[in-house]
Amino acid sequence: MDFKDYYAVLGVSESATPEDIKKAYRKLARKYHPDVSKEENADEQFKEVGEAYEVLKDPEKRAEYDQLRRYGARPDGSFEPPPGWQSASGFGGGGYTQADARQFSEFFEEIFGGGQRGGGFSGGFGGGYRQTVRQRGEDIHARLALFLEEAYQGCEKSLSITVHEPDDHGRLRARQKTLKVKIPAGMREGQHIRLKGQGSPGLGGGDPGDLFIEVELAPHPHYTVEGHDLLITVPIAPWEAALGATVTVPTLSGKVNVKVPKGATAGQKLRLKGKGLPGKHPGDQIVVLQIAVPGEHSAEAQALYEQLAKVEKHFNPRSKLHV
Repeated sequence: MDFKDYYAVLGVSESATPEDIKKAYRKLARKYHPDVSKEENADEQFKEVGEAYEVLKDPEKRAEYDQLRRYGARPDGSFEPPPGWQSASGFGGGGYTQADARQFSEFFEEIFGGGQRGGGFSGGFGGGYRQTVRQRGEDIHARLALFLEEAYQGCEKSLSITVHEPDDHGRLRARQKTLKVKIPAGMREGQHIRLKGQGSPGLGGGDPGDLFIEVELAPHPHYTVEGHDLLITVPIAPWEAALGATVTVPTLSGKVNVKVPKGATAGQKLRLKGKGLPGKHPGDQIVVLQIAVPGEHSAEAQALYEQLAKVEKHFNPRSKLHV
């Protein structure tokens, strides 16, 4: 079944007032009235205008139409009502504007009629279904940026989202909603938090949608996150690498002392068990060693380096490069 865009038929916007709709209808009704119009297909155009006005002039019908326009219209121009949908407005709203309802389209009959296409309307204008449009509210997806320390410790954050809910006339309107979100300790990049019922309100008593929050982690100046593990590069002096040393290393839970083995090399990794992101299976903190050389040396240090070069003259750090 083809979808009928009644707003386009009358040439008005979705936010048009009842007065705007009435003015547009009167103008087009005069233009296409079969008794006076010389427009091509004036009779069909006149029927379309009358059908559009019949729906949009009535707040109850318009509210249902706006909901169905949002949830039932497809990009290819076709239409399929949401499962279980039946009209709440029926044939109410003060009767039809022009002629009788049999002149209206299949789309109108399917949505607001009694299911007797072309066969009249039993019960006159007082009949029709009295069940309501019952539609689950839309889910909302949002992103929330956290500092690594917040993800590690857990925190409470404020989040503003946009929900769509019916106004006093039944038309869907956007509204800003702010809520407090509790972030459990150990959240990782890309993980989701689901808040049931915090999405857009349901229609006609339908359940509200859910809110899905995707966690983003802001870049950290020292740590890199790999799953539950945290990597940090720790510089050590050449003599600490050669002789071994105990150095102080930061973790997100406080400073710890780490033993650097004798003969440590650049890029060597030391694992601090359980010092990564918390969780059912806590991650580790990986310490990546980096050899740091002073930018300037004293005359005494220079002499010691020269002496070391003579003592270790047979050591070739590039021997595996075959140069």
